[in-house]
Amino acid sequence: MKIAVLYGGISAEREVSISSGKQIINALESKGHEVVGVDFHPDRLNDIIHLDVDAVFIGLHGRYGEDGRLQSLLDMLKIPYVGSGVLASALAMDKARSKQFFKNAGIRIAREVVLEKKLYKEDQLNVPFGFPLVVKPNHEGSTIGLTIAKDEDEMLKGISTAMLHDQTVLIEEFISGKEVTVAVMGDKGDVKALPVVEIVPKNEYYDYESKYAAGGSVHYVPARLDEETTALLQKQAVDAHEALGCEVYSRVDFIVPEDGTNPVILEVNTLPGMTPTSLFPDAAKEVGLSYPEMIEQLVELSLKK
Repeated sequence: MKIAVLYGGISAEREVSISSGKQIINALESKGHEVVGVDFHPDRLNDIIHLDVDAVFIGLHGRYGEDGRLQSLLDMLKIPYVGSGVLASALAMDKARSKQFFKNAGIRIAREVVLEKKLYKEDQLNVPFGFPLVVKPNHEGSTIGLTIAKDEDEMLKGISTAMLHDQTVLIEEFISGKEVTVAVMGDKGDVKALPVVEIVPKNEYYDYESKYAAGGSVHYVPARLDEETTALLQKQAVDAHEALGCEVYSRVDFIVPEDGTNPVILEVNTLPGMTPTSLFPDAAKEVGLSYPEMIEQLVELSLKK
């Protein structure tokens, strides 16, 4: 087939997207496809409007790629694309709203306070849980703009930092535990969870460097968890994927608390990273899927949507 790979973009995750895009292009070419690479920019929509391809593989992350806007354009152009549609993409990018869907599906969420930049008044701030806590933009990924605040001063600085990236900011209770992620893929009605991946960052927290620098973190596949917890995480990953209406694939991030209580969902990634250090390919490898085979399978699933 002739497939366009969209990468780059203008979000804070541009460099990650470029790396993902290169890997995806190489994989598709190794499978015999004719590939057109497009460094996407919303000011250059003609690059998309005039595409003459059988399908699009979206290798973008964050805004103008993962948030449903590009998916809407491709729908109007009647160009098939890999992954979730408009509504699921938009919901997954909105952390505060997606958490309500997870809660309704019976999945544990962290307590939170949602701040709107236009309405925010520091002297009226009321956080009903203690420190440490997490401050983060509502619509960013890759821990961009995120602060782990140990006191009020750090929290207020964290709010200011997060508001540089977003009009809406989340303050969440900090839950100590293992960071794990579950890759999900399959047709609607036949969605399967891949092995749980445990992430052990070299830094104190799983920050941007830990995610993308070579050797920044160690991935245990499968995660070092008991069978009951593993099964619960895999079930809840599928439940979260379906609750948002995701299609083809996603990656669902959790914290498994040290106190042995139920896992806490963090977010669903509808366009998870596909870089050499990314988690989705690690999970696929564990079930015998090479990187090119995984990419090919995602294309095939998407054309059956």
